[in-house]
Amino acid sequence: MSVTLAKVAWDHPPTTVGYKRLVMRRLIWVLCLGVPPLIALSCSGVSRRAAWAFIIMMILGTPYLPWVVVMYFRRHRVAAVLQAYPWQEWPCHHPRRPPGSPATIAIPFREDFTAMFRVIPFPVPVPVMEGDHPDRIWFAGDPRFGGVVSPVGGHYPVRVVPHTPRREECGGDGFDLARRVGLVRASGKATRT
Repeated sequence: MSVTLAKVAWDHPPTTVGYKRLVMRRLIWVLCLGVPPLIALSCSGVSRRAAWAFIIMMILGTPYLPWVVVMYFRRHRVAAVLQAYPWQEWPCHHPRRPPGSPATIAIPFREDFTAMFRVIPFPVPVPVMEGDHPDRIWFAGDPRFGGVVSPVGGHYPVRVVPHTPRREECGGDGFDLARRVGLVRASGKATRT
């Protein structure tokens, strides 16, 4: 059984502070992956080592840079969810996962429906997500299409998407709100960022 905690999650002061920290974390990721190669590129005409440093940074950073840039610009989706949905406290389970597989959170919304969500863009360590209450989590969003989760207290909001999105769940109660805040596409499939 859930407990609704506020009219919308954005009204909870620790949530707005946590969102600002989320924006700063994502901005730092963009700067850390984007600025050093630009500096090395600008110095490559002066030093061969700078040219080699640029090449190495591009090889190592290029796979992550698109994800980080997309997630920085998709931060508005997190804010839209927090401004449209209330925090609800739910029981949760953090299933064990093999190395390299996505971090998942299982939330039983009903007796016959347990949603599996992936934390994006990068996994958050389970101790951070568990906080002081390892068996509870705050969720804002639509259980069919994902939303935002935080440890109890709302101070660390992160985006979650369905582990396996299903198109047949489109329509019904709450579909228009989920579409308006960006949790679902026009095709009826949940967004993955």
